[in-house]
Amino acid sequence: MTLQKDKVIKWVRFTPPQVLAIGFFLTIIIGAVLLKLPISTMKPLSWIDALFTAASATTVTGLAVVDTGTEFTLFGQTVIMGLIQIGGLGFMTFAVLIVMILGKKIGLKERMLVQEALNQPTIGGVIGLVKVLFLFSISIELIAALILSIRLVPQYGWASGLFASLFHSISAFNNAGFSLWPDNLMSYVGDPTVNLVITFLFITGGIGFTVLFDIMKNRRFKAFSLHTKIMLTGTLILNAVAMLVIFILEYSNPGTLGHLHIGDKLWASYFQAVTPRTAGFNSLDIGSMREGTIVFTLLLMFIGAGSASTASGIKLTTFIVILMSVIAYLRGKKETVIFRRSIKYPIIIKALAVSVTGLFIVFLGIFALTITEQASFIQIVFETFSAFGTVGLSMGLTPELTEAGKCIIIVIMFIGRIGPLTFVFSFAKTEKSNIRYPDGEVFTG
Repeated sequence: MTLQKDKVIKWVRFTPPQVLAIGFFLTIIIGAVLLKLPISTMKPLSWIDALFTAASATTVTGLAVVDTGTEFTLFGQTVIMGLIQIGGLGFMTFAVLIVMILGKKIGLKERMLVQEALNQPTIGGVIGLVKVLFLFSISIELIAALILSIRLVPQYGWASGLFASLFHSISAFNNAGFSLWPDNLMSYVGDPTVNLVITFLFITGGIGFTVLFDIMKNRRFKAFSLHTKIMLTGTLILNAVAMLVIFILEYSNPGTLGHLHIGDKLWASYFQAVTPRTAGFNSLDIGSMREGTIVFTLLLMFIGAGSASTASGIKLTTFIVILMSVIAYLRGKKETVIFRRSIKYPIIIKALAVSVTGLFIVFLGIFALTITEQASFIQIVFETFSAFGTVGLSMGLTPELTEAGKCIIIVIMFIGRIGPLTFVFSFAKTEKSNIRYPDGEVFTG
């Protein structure tokens, strides 16, 4: 009897990566069931489309097979909004909050799960971070919704205007990219209020909760942690470079910036420079962009934003660590140094593992979609990168996907949200070994 009990306990014990993967999966399934209800849609929705929409919302991607504003009822749109909030902040955040509200004690295992979910180096302070994260997120979303309502209520009326403001505020902060309008934000390409509020929301949500916590706590750049310094500096430089590149490449393109006056050109360039960092909104027609801009956007989508944020991708810090490591090697240095701090070897290896695993998943996705879909290669590549980075930008392929193609994109979005390493660790059995083997010579390069 004791042996059987031990076997049962062994089977129900999951590692943190497994719990996170299962939690996201169950959230998607529940969301799909809710979206399949007649009360959620204007007309019957297939199971695969309900599953795709739920997956896209929970993974805060924004790719849509049906139009959110016209195909779903108010109830359905509210379900999508709820899935976005849970997916962006993480279901473990909500689970911990519920436990605290009920007055229960947060155990060691729960703290380890939160540590894994928020990608924290240590277990200390994770519960405090959850409290700050939740209060800050809700406050920012409500304030932003009120500001947006000043612009949208006169246009859509009180009820529709307030709901649209709240929906887009939550969608933006959680880097989801879902919009209630068929053209996304193209109608507001030169609108300062919409541009500033939406970009502030997804940059804030994508910069990372640990960075926000560090800024609120220390308030001086010199006092910030190395991670915060890298994120702030890297975000500023990458966004500025991206804006300049898009402005130059698309300046005379009649399908994007060509027909706009200089002020709107700058607003559109800025918006399209920051949105590929997994936000997913667009104020320009992605399908009309030049191939050079598309390729550059692929890089931005793959990099993503910050760790422990509402965004995905390999993360900006991962990209910078690898870039600086390569530069250090080419300069003949034995250590990678950033802001006068050397980067530990395990961090470099992890960054390399995240990048290579991500590229491998993207390659498999592209390979599979070339078999199932009748579309141009650039469309398939773009959609795959967008799904992996949970960006949500599309060149128009998503609504035309076959059922097999939709399943492939769902898997890629799922992996992209929980993280390639978390996905691999949820299957792999890791074992620590003290065995040390002799060195061997391998010729590389």
